[in-house]
Formats: sequence, structure tokens, C-alpha cells
Amino acid sequence: PTWRASPDWMRKIGYADQDVATVNRKAIELLCDIRKEYETENCPIVINACVGPRGDAYNPTTKMSIEEAQAYHATQIGIISQTNADMITALAINYPEEAIGIAKAAKAVSIPVVISFIVGANGRLPAGHTLKEAIETVDNATQNSPIYYMINCTHPSNFEHVLIPGEAWVSRIHSVKGNASKKSHAELEKSKELDSGNPIEFAEHNRALLYKLKNLNVIGGCCGTDCRHVEEICKVCLNTFNQMKNSRHKEIESKTSTTND
Repeated sequence: PTWRASPDWMRKIGYADQDVATVNRKAIELLCDIRKEYETENCPIVINACVGPRGDAYNPTTKMSIEEAQAYHATQIGIISQTNADMITALAINYPEEAIGIAKAAKAVSIPVVISFIVGANGRLPAGHTLKEAIETVDNATQNSPIYYMINCTHPSNFEHVLIPGEAWVSRIHSVKGNASKKSHAELEKSKELDSGNPIEFAEHNRALLYKLKNLNVIGGCCGTDCRHVEEICKVCLNTFNQMKNSRHKEIESKTSTTND
């Protein structure tokens, strides 16, 4: 509920600047109430406050400098840091400078942050950067301060071809929240009906990502997805995830045993 609760976006729908704090705090309070009701010892719940781009996620017509981005996002991030939120995720970020500003603003108030980039059908950010360029640029500018990276708001088939297992920047990606549709953002903007794609095929594409992203452990859905997509992800990904996890544990144990010998 906080993705569009930053000053510019709230002004667009008639809120005053002083309402930014109230709306963000109430949103986190709502999540805390849900956690209190449903969290168990075996199922801990992390409260993740989302922030979004200052401009249009699909079309970055205006860009901020790193300093401008940090100053803009510091308002909302500062408010969230004073709540019971455990972390922040910046969703659908489309150019590195804004991501760097967000990471710096989060670091200044000591709250963990995830940076999620949006990519198009060509596997690049809307501003033209490759995922490799974007992740490496942010890490170099922030001393690797984001706890990890995510890709969201695009179908997995649009970027799976650019992922090269074993490269350092790829290992920084821990999460994917894909769109149900394979359409480009331009096509989706013109669509008059929701394209929910094929949930089974969507899940299989996510399963394939497990073999390319060794640290992938948060998988979900973005635009056009619903409970059908999440259910299919669970059906096809959970066993593969657990098998790969167990295999890695055995590999680590084997290396440890060899070292001790």
C-alpha cells in the first residue's frame, strides 16, 4: 500500500504533503495487524514496505541525479524507517541513478533495501541499460548496500536469455515477480483487456530461472497474475527449489569435510 505513497504521487490525487507520513504509517500499521493475526513460530512474516519510481515506470521521460533521487525518496523512506517495517523494496525502478539515490536514502536511516528493476521485452531497462550495467553501477556506487536485487513487471521470457549463471551480478538477484503477459510495456499500455497469459507456462518459466539464478528464493507475480499463477508456481517450483537447496547443502558439507580432513 506504500508503493505510490511518495510526495509527488500523493499530490496528484489531492493529498497534502503532511499526509505522506500519516498514509505510510497507517499502511504499515495495517500490515502489523495482519502479521499479529497470522504469524506463527514456523511461519514468520516479514513486513516489506514498497516504494516506487518518482516518474512513470514504463517511460522514464525525466530523470533525477543521484542527489535529487536521494533527497526525494528520503522523505518516504525516513518515515517508513520509524515504523515497524523490517525492510524496503523499491519496485519497478527504471534507471540506475534513482536506484542509487534510494539505496543511499535507506542506508542513511539504517533500513535494509532491495532494488527491483523493471525490464522490457528486450531484457533491458526502459532507459536502455542492461541488467548487468544497472546492478553493477548501483553496487559500485553504494558499496553493495542493497541486500539483493529483484526483477519485476515483465514476463520471465523477456529476460531469462540475458542471465549468465556464475557471473557476480547474476548472483545478486534473489527475487523475481513477473508479469503474466509476454506483451511489451507499450502493448500493455494500449490493451483494453487484462492479459493473464498462461499460468502453467508462466510457472515453468519461473522454474527455469531456478537453474540460472542460484540465489533465487522469492518468486511471485506482478501485473496480470492472480492466485492461479501463484498456485502453479508452487506446484512446479517448490520441489525443484528444495532439491537444489539440498544439493547445495551436501556440496558445502562435502567441501567442509574435505577441508577438515
